[in-house]
Amino acid sequence: MSNYRGDLRRWLLGSGTSASAPPPRPRSGHHQEHQEHQEHAPPPKAGAQRPQRLSSLLSARSVAGEVFLLQLAVVVLLVAAAVVALVVQARSSAMLDARHRTLAAAGTFAESPGIVAALRSPHPSAVLQPSAEAARKIAGVDGINVYTLDGVTLAHSDPRQIGKRVVGPFSKAAAGKSFTETLAGSLGQSVVSVVPVKDADGRVIAVVSSPVTVQNVQSMVNGQLPVVLGSAAAVLALSAGGTALVSRRLLRRTHGLGPAEMTRMYEHHDAVLHAVREGVLIVGAGGRLLLANDEARRLLDLPAAAEGLPVTDLGLEKAIAELIASGRSATDELHMAGDRLLAVNIRPTAPYGQAGTVVTLRDTTELRALSGRAEVARERLKLLYDAGVQVGTTLNVERTAEELAEVAVPRFADVVTVDLLDPVLRGEEPPEANTEMRRTAVVGLQGNHPLSPVGELIRFAPTGPMAAGLAGGRAVLEADLRATHRWRAQHQANARQILDRGIHSLIVVPLQARGVVLGMAGYWRGQDSPPFDEEDVSFAEELTARAAVSVDNARRFTREHTMAVTLQRSLLPRVVPEQSAVEVAHRYLAAQAGVGGDWFDVIPLPGTRVALVVGDVVGHGLHAAATMGRLRTAVYNFSTLDLPPDELLSHLDELVTHIDTDDQEWQGITGATCLCAIYDPVSGQVTAATAGHPGPALVGPDGTVSFPEVPVSPPLGLGAGTPVETMTLTLPEGSRLALFTDGLIESRDRDPDAGLAALRAALSGPARTPEETCTAVIDAMLPTRPSDDVALLVARTRLLDPARIAEWDVAPDPAAVSPMRNACARQLAEWGLEDISFTTELILSELMTNAIRYGTEPIRVRLLYDRCLVCEVSDGSSTSPHLRRAADTDEGGRGLFLVAQFAVRWGTRYTARGKIIWSEQALHEGAAPAAMDPGEALLAAWDDEGF
Repeated sequence: MSNYRGDLRRWLLGSGTSASAPPPRPRSGHHQEHQEHQEHAPPPKAGAQRPQRLSSLLSARSVAGEVFLLQLAVVVLLVAAAVVALVVQARSSAMLDARHRTLAAAGTFAESPGIVAALRSPHPSAVLQPSAEAARKIAGVDGINVYTLDGVTLAHSDPRQIGKRVVGPFSKAAAGKSFTETLAGSLGQSVVSVVPVKDADGRVIAVVSSPVTVQNVQSMVNGQLPVVLGSAAAVLALSAGGTALVSRRLLRRTHGLGPAEMTRMYEHHDAVLHAVREGVLIVGAGGRLLLANDEARRLLDLPAAAEGLPVTDLGLEKAIAELIASGRSATDELHMAGDRLLAVNIRPTAPYGQAGTVVTLRDTTELRALSGRAEVARERLKLLYDAGVQVGTTLNVERTAEELAEVAVPRFADVVTVDLLDPVLRGEEPPEANTEMRRTAVVGLQGNHPLSPVGELIRFAPTGPMAAGLAGGRAVLEADLRATHRWRAQHQANARQILDRGIHSLIVVPLQARGVVLGMAGYWRGQDSPPFDEEDVSFAEELTARAAVSVDNARRFTREHTMAVTLQRSLLPRVVPEQSAVEVAHRYLAAQAGVGGDWFDVIPLPGTRVALVVGDVVGHGLHAAATMGRLRTAVYNFSTLDLPPDELLSHLDELVTHIDTDDQEWQGITGATCLCAIYDPVSGQVTAATAGHPGPALVGPDGTVSFPEVPVSPPLGLGAGTPVETMTLTLPEGSRLALFTDGLIESRDRDPDAGLAALRAALSGPARTPEETCTAVIDAMLPTRPSDDVALLVARTRLLDPARIAEWDVAPDPAAVSPMRNACARQLAEWGLEDISFTTELILSELMTNAIRYGTEPIRVRLLYDRCLVCEVSDGSSTSPHLRRAADTDEGGRGLFLVAQFAVRWGTRYTARGKIIWSEQALHEGAAPAAMDPGEALLAAWDDEGF
């Protein structure tokens, strides 16, 4: 039992199971320190333990230390008392011996023969002094003194005192009585014996005193002290050694515990034996039971005298008895003990005590049923977590419904169906009244199955579970489909096939988000699966509610995406306008994140020129698409003013700055870039400017690719008045210009330099049409899942036939108008345009007249024969003509009105050296703005309706 208590103490202190008392403080030699190091370090040498044991032995905190110190104190006190007693006894004996010796010496000298005669002699001192000195030496006293009755010294140990009178307590001796006293004499404090000297008649004639000094007596005692102290030291050493041996053995037995700790240990011992609701067994190395607590006796039904018996003889189940007796370690091994299911844990007692094992037993009979339910609950929680991760990975309504079905099969149901309202599938708000849904997902059935297939429209039966679930807004449970008939109203045609397939239980749950029904989820079980119960209903509602949020998010995204796509498609060019300057092809690809702000445009300009524009608005969504539309409209409007690229981008920069100032709700800078290039097919020149946008790629007629350096200005909205610079190149006919956004060359796994290298490789090669070039570039450059929009515009240049270009210099003289008009008429006749010769002469006459009258030299006239006839009159003045309403009395002011009447359109274009006034006339019949002859047009000039 003592071994068990030590092992049990270590087990309790090591496991820390006690809740009623704090754990013992760590100290030298304690089990806690031993436990921390014993498992991971080799056993220490014996010599290494001595200081630790000595410190523990001398510590008053342990029982052994207290006993040792107490015994040592008792021994010291006893030895000290004995020494004191011996010293006192020796002093007393010395004093008694001194009394006896002095009395004997004084008496012997007083009774010596001849003392009376010597006293009565004429010179008694001469006779007595030698005799007294000889007697003193023989007696070993400090002196033998003789005094007369009147106190005169006759003999003394100090001859100088002879003849002197002394005063002393000699009255008793004078009266004939001897006595011994301690007196202070000439020799100091002394033991003095006084004896009277009597004559033959018995009369006292003198006194004899014999002193021994106390100092001499103490010297006698001190001579005995070494023996006394040596004996005391030997006794003390022997007693201390014995005490140390006993205390050391006690220290090993108590393991350095203090009284409070031992009290707590035995309290823990009693708690383990009687209060702990877990069985504890201590089994020795031989497989014998050393101890069993009350719970272990109850769980194993042990006999009263079980301790000391082999475990195999206790009548236990064979499996659990062999396990306990085996001595091997075990963790939560389940074994039957009668009608109980026990979880057995076994751990060796080494190195905490003697060889053996500690066995703990826990009754899991009641927990077995709970563990099954807990496992189900754990699986359900994990399923809800997985649903939160796996459902809603995309913002696609159909895919989200499929993910709900996939995550529930087979972990919750064998078959899952999801039905959604048609407006939800389109991203619209669901209607309040809904009587039909479309099957969106079916998971768990393969091949030809009896349930409605995906895509089929399902109409609710008034008495069916779907209608009941919608009406109540809660799940409907059909635990046994064979025993109920309500569900058959919804599946009249295939109810028998559903039952034959083994499906036997159903839960129908409305898909609701924000209080609005989006659809229905059906959970079916079949084959060997248990039927649904009320707990399954609660879980199905929770799972469906979480999925409904994802479905609603996908629906709302679909709505916004559809709106953004619709807006973007309405803002991007649907068809490229007809023009002769370039042959174009284009591509626009939205990013995975949705609609963005990339755009392109092809804008015909006067003089057969064309503007090629590519831009990019930062971000995605409706705001980016709307901003893109505003910028594209602004570019188109600025282009109608016939502005050069640098001025166009400057005006656009101011517009974006105003947009950023006005759009406070977006809380950020819009951020946009733009590249504008204007190509003139007459000269073959292209002028380009960029605001933070990548420059174009140029493919020569021979297939070589280059990237012209276009001066880069800050992005739109950040220019802050910075001038925009342009680049001008002359291109050979058949060259290809590729304008693109940064989404084509940049991505998360590709830097711009690598993108440009890949674009160069995709553009190079034999001559290809713009359409073929776009296809090749997109196939080579576009990633599988682009993270940004991509806009690509490819234009192959053309040159206007020089035979269709006519130019003349005009003298600054009104008389030069008529010859120029005739020259133009002849040129029109060569081109076969005689039908518009008169209106052309009229337009040129008015334009040349205005240039001569209001402009400056040089004045030039140019005719361009393309899809229409372009008449241009240029001069060195920067003044701009404009239409005005002439009064009835005004002689002029109606020339531009006539030009506007006969031309399809007209305008002014400023150049570095002046301006150009141009007009365009349709070449085919029916394209003229009005069918009136010149005379009617002249008369209409004075009519208010003509303005």
